[in-house]
Formats: sequence, C-alpha cells, structure tokens
Amino acid sequence: MTQEGDLVLVHVEGKPAFFARIETMCPDVKPGWYQVGFLILQVPLVQVTWILRREYVDGASFTMGGRKVILERVVAPAAQPPPDLAPKREKPPERQPPAGGEKGKVISLFARR
Repeated sequence: MTQEGDLVLVHVEGKPAFFARIETMCPDVKPGWYQVGFLILQVPLVQVTWILRREYVDGASFTMGGRKVILERVVAPAAQPPPDLAPKREKPPERQPPAGGEKGKVISLFARR
C-alpha cells in the first residue's frame, strides 16, 4: 500500500515519465477520493496536488486529460556495505635464518668521527 513519503514512478501512456514523492494524502470532499500532494523530482522541483481514488495511488491505471497514467511505487534496494577499496596485502614470507646458523651483522649508516 502506497503512503506518504513513498517514492513513485509516474508512467504516462505506458512510458516512464518522472519520479515523485508523495508528500500528503488527505480525504477529499467526495467520498472515496483523496487529495494527494506530490513533489515531482525534477529541476526545478514542482509540487502538485491530484485528486485520486485510493486504488489509483496503489497502481491502478487512470486517465488524466485523456492520457493513461499509472503510479508505480519504487522500493529502493537494500544498502550494501561499500567494498573494501584497500588492496589486499599478502602476509610476507617469514625470514629464514642464514645458512650455517650465523647471525646477521648490523652496519651503521653514520660514519664515526
């Protein structure tokens, strides 16, 4: 069931036309009809109010100005955690002691005075 805050894709004459967010839904003076406020997501943003039956808001087709219109509720996919962008480092191989059991020498990089 589509409700306030939901995002819808508006199809006109069978083709996707624009996205809109349902801002308000209040009963109209005519029983069974609602004043539905939309924020049309375009540049610049546009606010409109259409008087619709509940079934139209939920996806049943209707005509407006002789053109077939359908509202399709859009459900965003679940957010995925971002991939780890750091390159994977392999563990360096462990150093083997020099052959013959000798230990390495430490050599100073500074000259003695």
